[in-house]
Amino acid sequence: MTARFGYYTKLTRREQAIYDKSDSITEVELTSPEPLRPLADDIETRLAAGKRGPIRDACQALADELADDLSVSRVAVRVLAVRPSNPNSELHGLYEATDDGAPAKIDLWMRTAARRKVVAYRTFLRTLLHEFCHHLDYELFGLPDSFHTQGFFQRESSLFRQLVD
Repeated sequence: MTARFGYYTKLTRREQAIYDKSDSITEVELTSPEPLRPLADDIETRLAAGKRGPIRDACQALADELADDLSVSRVAVRVLAVRPSNPNSELHGLYEATDDGAPAKIDLWMRTAARRKVVAYRTFLRTLLHEFCHHLDYELFGLPDSFHTQGFFQRESSLFRQLVD
């Protein structure tokens, strides 16, 4: 068992059980990562050009192929301009599940809040994969909630390694 994050003690027993299950899942194994690598590379190329529409299209293509590879429903990806922020943090991405049968949504912000510069490729790709991991928690692993556990971050890293490393 890995060390738990501090907020664990504030969770209900039900939520702690979900957390523990999430923490025990440390990898997402793609059936065939090789065909997905050029899609990740395409995000890098399009991000360097700094145009939202083409970046969104590249992110959507990768998300669609990830969903197909893992046999989960597809998500709708939006790429937005400048990250929302407050004095303490910036929002990099957001996953929203839906109850109405519409696809779940992933929002990604492509520019930093302070300098409004295009986000670094690896950071941007990790954000997409992070939000996609929330989708996997619900759809692939059947978790009723998606917590940021060490297992969650390990799953994100396992996807990243398969696509980039």
